[in-house]
Amino acid sequence: MNQTYAVAAVTAVVLATVLIGALGLRISRTTSDFYVASRTVGPGLNAAAISGEYLSAASFLGIAGLVLVQGPAMLWYPVGYTAGYLVLLVLVAAPLRRSGAYTLSDFAEARLESPQVRRIASLFVVGIGWLYLLPQLQGAGLTLEILTGAPDWVGGLLVALVVTGTVAAGGMRSITFVQAFQYWLKLTALLVPALFLLAAWYGDGAPRARFDAPAVLRGHTVVEVADTVRIGLDEPLTLTVTGSVDSVSYERGTVTLDPGTHHVLAGTTLAFAPGAELPERVAGATDPFPASGRGDSRLAPLGWSQPLAGGRDGHQLYATYGLILATFLGTMGLPHVAVRFYTSPHGRAARRTTLVVLGLVGAFYLLPPLYGALGRIYAPELALTGSADAAVLVLPDRILGGLLGDLLGALLAGGAFAAFLSTASGLTMSVAGVLTQDVLPSRGVRHFRLATLLATAVPLAVGVVASKVPVADAVGLAFAVSASSFCPLLVLGIWWRRLTPPGAMAGLLLGGGSALVAVMATRAGLAPEGWPHTLMAWPAVWSVPLGFLTMVLVSLATPRRVPPGTAALLARLHLPEEFTGLPGETTLAEGNAGSVPAPAQEVRR
Repeated sequence: MNQTYAVAAVTAVVLATVLIGALGLRISRTTSDFYVASRTVGPGLNAAAISGEYLSAASFLGIAGLVLVQGPAMLWYPVGYTAGYLVLLVLVAAPLRRSGAYTLSDFAEARLESPQVRRIASLFVVGIGWLYLLPQLQGAGLTLEILTGAPDWVGGLLVALVVTGTVAAGGMRSITFVQAFQYWLKLTALLVPALFLLAAWYGDGAPRARFDAPAVLRGHTVVEVADTVRIGLDEPLTLTVTGSVDSVSYERGTVTLDPGTHHVLAGTTLAFAPGAELPERVAGATDPFPASGRGDSRLAPLGWSQPLAGGRDGHQLYATYGLILATFLGTMGLPHVAVRFYTSPHGRAARRTTLVVLGLVGAFYLLPPLYGALGRIYAPELALTGSADAAVLVLPDRILGGLLGDLLGALLAGGAFAAFLSTASGLTMSVAGVLTQDVLPSRGVRHFRLATLLATAVPLAVGVVASKVPVADAVGLAFAVSASSFCPLLVLGIWWRRLTPPGAMAGLLLGGGSALVAVMATRAGLAPEGWPHTLMAWPAVWSVPLGFLTMVLVSLATPRRVPPGTAALLARLHLPEEFTGLPGETTLAEGNAGSVPAPAQEVRR
């Protein structure tokens, strides 16, 4: 890839983001503009902005990487991400907008009339936001490292600086325009190269991507293993090794490896002859967070269709169910998604926005699997090196080459950076809003700008010292925690009048807390191999029911704690605004500490 073109594309995206953000700043006149864009964003613009921030590094880079490594099993990722908005449309979108809240913490306090519930909800908003921000910053570092050879922390720092400046300067009004622009940029950046790549693949006569067999290398391939891994062979394999394999050191030695599992030390270089089958990476003790999330098992393609107790590994189907449940139910509790619905004029507009989002997100998700399938043919060694997330960026050079490959690669690089910027902007906005209201001593715009710095500084610092995880896997952790905490709170808070503050607190702590502990233990490599690892890596199957059940049982055990204004509040949530006679921007509880300041109040710059 031509570094000059790629750097120019990334620079253009950054400048466009700053300029469009400056436009939003010019028209942000009031505090309400700053926090919720005065609740005047129409369905079309809001849907593009939601899609822009929702389609993160996991969507742009991660899905293609997972399809490259694990095949059709990972098609559930885009299906789950898209279908999550269907659940949001049916159960949450309009009532959440009619609540008039600004953050999920506002909704929790107003619905349950409990500052304690608000504080716990705020902890989860910040935790989920930082858990989601971390892979965005790490993915930006990976992208810039591939494009320019810069240290992997430079890309994350650049994204953090641009996002902090944009959000702090113009607030919600600015990032609405920025994220809408970035959605269309990301869609174009994937669509245009895909057309050229598919045409070249068809004319090349290359074989179809086969996910039921090991990938075959098309030419002489040299792979440098960055981290110590285990590889599995079904047939003997002859290759040239510089480094250590099975505790034996080689200096450009020709080695024939027998069928079975072999240990390859970090820094070892493996040279494969044309036509060689690429060995599969095996997850285990040397792999602290295997991409499959299944413990000590071969990354077997088509594993999701195997029965629970059949095949080489009985954990695949459970892992798929965990993924589906987390993505289906986790979308509604993502803080950067929820905050955008508060910018709609009324509940009907929020519902229409969700319908448009389904179309925009669905159209986008047709493209990443194509890159994964092509990567299986033209860049299969990325699965072994642990750099599968880079497949989207390297394919134009591998397939097309020359000036056209450089230009298309630069377009993809710009789109990838737009993915990091748009999602990081929404997350920073939502986390900073909670920090301003519940942590800092004042809730003014000036303190909000200080909170934006804190919102990006913490995940940036963690990303420098934390080991890298495939971006789609890392984002899946945030979905699991969201599904286990805010999904029960929103569904029961909107649809069940008997929910009590003790029930909500117990459900948040037990459901969301257990999911958070499980994914962090998995992330740290503390989960035992086998079924314990699978249960902890994909906790949504048990943590979501645990959250719901805890909230229901504790609420039934404390019937006298139902807030006295519950009936009126639920009527407000479910009746259209014209029947309640309440304006769209009024908060649920007058005088609520988390409410948005009056629209007429001027922003002090």
